[in-house]
Amino acid sequence: MNPFFESYGTPHDTVPFDRIRLEHFEEAFMEGIRRDNEQIEKTISNPEKPTFDNTIINTEEDEGYYDLLSRVSTVFFNLLSAETNDEMDALAQKIQPILTQHANDVRLNPRLFERIRYVHLHHRKLTPEEKMLLDNCYEGFVRSGALLDEAGKQKLRELTEEASMLGLQFSQNLLKEQKAFSLDITEESQLDGLPETAREAAALTAKEQGKQGWVFTLDFPSYSPFMTYSTQRELRKQLYMARNTVCTHQNSENNLAICQRLINLRREIAQLLGYKTYADYVLRRRMASNSRNVYKLLNDLIDAYKPTALKERDELRKLAHKDVDKMMPWDSGFYAHKLQMKKYNIDQEMLRPYFELSKVIDGVFGLANRLYGISFKENKDIPVYHPDVKAYEVFDKDGSFLAVFYADFHPRKGKQGGAWMTEFQGQYIDKKGENVRPHVSVVMNLTKPTEDKPALLTLGEVETFLHEFGHSLHGMFANTRFESLSGTNVWWDFVELPSQFMENFSIEKEFLRTFAFHYQTGEPLPDELIQRIVRSRNFMAATACLRQVSFGLLDMAYYTQREAFTADIIPFEKKAWQKAILGEQLKDTCMTVQFSHIMAGGYAAGYYSYKWAEVLDADAFAVFKRHGIFDQQTAQRFRDCILSKGGTEHPMTLYKNFKGSEPTIDALLKRNGIKRDKR
Repeated sequence: MNPFFESYGTPHDTVPFDRIRLEHFEEAFMEGIRRDNEQIEKTISNPEKPTFDNTIINTEEDEGYYDLLSRVSTVFFNLLSAETNDEMDALAQKIQPILTQHANDVRLNPRLFERIRYVHLHHRKLTPEEKMLLDNCYEGFVRSGALLDEAGKQKLRELTEEASMLGLQFSQNLLKEQKAFSLDITEESQLDGLPETAREAAALTAKEQGKQGWVFTLDFPSYSPFMTYSTQRELRKQLYMARNTVCTHQNSENNLAICQRLINLRREIAQLLGYKTYADYVLRRRMASNSRNVYKLLNDLIDAYKPTALKERDELRKLAHKDVDKMMPWDSGFYAHKLQMKKYNIDQEMLRPYFELSKVIDGVFGLANRLYGISFKENKDIPVYHPDVKAYEVFDKDGSFLAVFYADFHPRKGKQGGAWMTEFQGQYIDKKGENVRPHVSVVMNLTKPTEDKPALLTLGEVETFLHEFGHSLHGMFANTRFESLSGTNVWWDFVELPSQFMENFSIEKEFLRTFAFHYQTGEPLPDELIQRIVRSRNFMAATACLRQVSFGLLDMAYYTQREAFTADIIPFEKKAWQKAILGEQLKDTCMTVQFSHIMAGGYAAGYYSYKWAEVLDADAFAVFKRHGIFDQQTAQRFRDCILSKGGTEHPMTLYKNFKGSEPTIDALLKRNGIKRDKR
């Protein structure tokens, strides 16, 4: 029996990964589509007058309507990112156009839309959450082409199906290119400057690949230490160029033409739907509202941060010029580390022994317990998709079951780079009144354990864990009626608030004292080191801010195009973000072809969201700082007003319910030590 077709029979009805085989997916996809079509036909053939209950809720709550297709899609595409292989990639290529066609069939079904439009025009006495669901449903159909004529609908089908396939191809190309490269070292002298942790990890990678010596890859836990510590400038250059030219080579993984086509496809889709640009289309459903507000945010940040960033760059260049005639991009991390040591006598290797992964897990879980009263218990009876993955039951402060939490920590061959939070099941309340609790997952690429040492993280990796854990809290605390409004189903420029908010705790002494103990001696992280962490908090902060702003500028440059985009990607990129770039741009490097967020990750015309949410998170954490960072009343208000509400209300309404006023940029500037020009 195909496991997707029956009750899972697992703890909390979790996905039975141990029983699922590759051949089960396609069968379940096709049956899920068939059931979908059957339910739609039942809805549109209903002789009764369209109502919220028989038309809108039908597509949300009826048992089986979306259940099977959603169930198999969720599992398949989560695994495609976290644990793929050639066979799954091939199946994705086969099934993606079928799914896109089906989605178009639903959204462009005129009889279904007419019922939805009737309810939208004639509804009465809906709760605010029901009204939000109805508005989202109606808007979703309109934004998917329901008002187009038949020729327009056909054109939209063609564009969306092509865009769907190209987005998938982009991601597959990037994964293959990144995993294909390795820097193989056989002479120990070429490891000069590298800390022991980096050497041991590289030796383990070599052993896993059946090679002699040491192997460094483009996975961040391997790449970052090499670029930070290696004295071998030519090897740093080799690794840097490999990472920054992926998917630009003349081979089957080249993404240049794919990016150009995706930009044009999205512009064509937006214009077909009546918008001037794709950014106009996207921002219609964002807090920012329009591209003017996005550019205002980005330009305000440039004006505020660039003077400090230029000073940071000059300080770095002066230090580098003692060794080299000209500082190059592959020198930046190396000399930034030297400068940080000179100014603050601190680096990530000093801290790493105090951030043993199991203790960090205890610390992060303990933080959630202290703030919200929730607790975590590992359950090894819950199936997982890889031995690296840990599964936990989460219990609320009253002891009731709250969620399942999966944590996938380390890089491996079939796993995309980066870090993200996802769900295998969203929260909702079914027709029987049962609150169906979510199954959330965080997927990261943190430092792996070696044969001699446990996984020892950097402070940056601790921040990454806190970031993704913040997303997971948004999912775990969800308490809404409808799944499509629960958890992280909020407007895109609001979704990063809970995640970036959690990062603030990473340098708080009261938090570090709960888990940062030396993995060998058990000694706590010394006060002196904590003080150095705090003092160095804003080291190169202005440079880091401009880096994020540059990505936002690049994103907006692509998606504010009104005419056919015919420019060469690489030179266009360099011009688009020049205002926020401090150093020299190399002619062969390219970010766009590996910029998954805006090409295949849902952030197209939305990358500014990280900076937008940073304003929110600094403003929100300032409230905690006033009342105490562990203040449970403040935390409960944050949970009740934001984390549990999902997308049931406008995000600014939710934020003002928490804080009592709209956010300002002031808290962010204060946190980063930036003094704004008062001209």
